[in-house]
Amino acid sequence: MTRPVIGISAYREQAQWGVWDQPAVLIPALYVDKVVDAGGIPMVIPPSSCGEEEVLDRIDGLILAGGADLNPELYGEEPHQETVGWRPDRDSGELAMLGSALQRDLPVLGICRGLQVMAVHSGGRLEQHLPDVVGHEGHRPAPGIFGEHSVSLVEGSVARSVLGPEVGVKSYHHQGLADAGSLAAVGHADDGTIEAVEMAGHRFALGVLWHPEAGDDLRLFEALLSAASAR
Repeated sequence: MTRPVIGISAYREQAQWGVWDQPAVLIPALYVDKVVDAGGIPMVIPPSSCGEEEVLDRIDGLILAGGADLNPELYGEEPHQETVGWRPDRDSGELAMLGSALQRDLPVLGICRGLQVMAVHSGGRLEQHLPDVVGHEGHRPAPGIFGEHSVSLVEGSVARSVLGPEVGVKSYHHQGLADAGSLAAVGHADDGTIEAVEMAGHRFALGVLWHPEAGDDLRLFEALLSAASAR
């Protein structure tokens, strides 16, 4: 059986390696490793606002990876003082690719920022600095440190069918969802934060606000690959 090819949206960042310090297209290796461990072939997709149809012709599933905040103009707001460093190339490229992927019913897994891209695409709005709402920093306790908490999943959801009624997760985000738009909110942290969303009418269109690539649980990646293999 041919292994499914899974596209992973990438960053364009200033990076250092060896003697070099220059712009690079990159993605944390954990994303690639999880796709391989789940039985797929990863394909890293650089930020772009063109060529998404040709890219989608070559993949069987799509992961929208984590990363920088989205530009608040995309959901009609002025930036909060903590909303900084958005990447217009990723914003435009990923929104266009997501729209085309959904039209094709291509399986999609949004991770952290990826969930936020799905929400904005669906007419939702972001909570630009979650500690202002929940009163703590538990979802991003310190730079480079994942928060750990549980998420309860709604009965009848795809997320629950994959992960069960409750799952322990690793989080690293300071933003959340103020409005999920047309998405169904199917997972919540104890503080009420929306942690998982799904899009009705698609075989597999699931977004999670946590970072499954940072743990040892392959179930979300295996579910994505299963949907991708069934195309």
